[in-house]
Amino acid sequence: MDRAGNVLGLRRIATPRDAVRPGEAILDAVTALAAGFAEEYPGHAAKAACIVVPGIVDSDTGVGIYSANLGWRNFPFGEKATQRLGLPVSFGHDVSTAAEAEFRFGAARDFRNVVVMVVGTGIAAAVISDGYPVRAGGFAGELGHALVPDPDRPGYTILEAVGSAGAIARRYSDKAGTPRTGAREVLERAKAGDALASRIWADAVDALAFSLGQCVSIIGTEAVVVGGGLAEAGEGLLQPLRSRLDVLLDFQRRPIIMRAQLGQDAGLLGAAMRARALLPAAKAASSTGSRP
Repeated sequence: MDRAGNVLGLRRIATPRDAVRPGEAILDAVTALAAGFAEEYPGHAAKAACIVVPGIVDSDTGVGIYSANLGWRNFPFGEKATQRLGLPVSFGHDVSTAAEAEFRFGAARDFRNVVVMVVGTGIAAAVISDGYPVRAGGFAGELGHALVPDPDRPGYTILEAVGSAGAIARRYSDKAGTPRTGAREVLERAKAGDALASRIWADAVDALAFSLGQCVSIIGTEAVVVGGGLAEAGEGLLQPLRSRLDVLLDFQRRPIIMRAQLGQDAGLLGAAMRARALLPAAKAASSTGSRP
């Protein structure tokens, strides 16, 4: 992205995986991308960079604390990336960075108390309170691991085990005894009158509404932005979610629930924003009192 905010180039590559050196594998790929962009755009020398990753992330120290799927623990992404690239480097969480883009330019731009929830194979979220991201050293926003009533047995389970797209597909397939299907197909079967599909979908909506109800009561959420694969269901998800949340809430204000606007590029745009914020001109502008 140049100083005017124009995106000059975009590359998508598979996430590199290395069981022995998982963090270094990510940096190998970033270094290769940087070299490729330098060769392709010789008139636009990079001035700063941003790396965003999943898991537990301490953006202040530049450390990837933990990633269950990719395997690193306490890896100093910020420090090592700065050494490799020779540039100022910002570091953050992928969903939180996408949320910052939605907050500034997307669905959440008219609100100051927002939960951005990405619902796909798993569930991750970011919280913005009074216009500022809540990070808590990387431990805020783990909505997918919040406890919800378990629809299959007495007690509780985590939200991700009921409300994610992966959970919807898994639970339907397990209970129907059919080959594994996708959440979209479960929704279509529910619309066609499949009682089991309807129950599985309703269980997911109930679980999501339960967790969002806690957010509304505890942090005063006024808008919920839903992204990720399950958001592709559109009003098939959002309307029952609004209705269920309305039943659960009492005197609290009802949050606006909407679909994310920036799609799969939100994290990339948020990363570009964070990189630009490292430049002297951007730092000077931020000191004038512009929106956080």
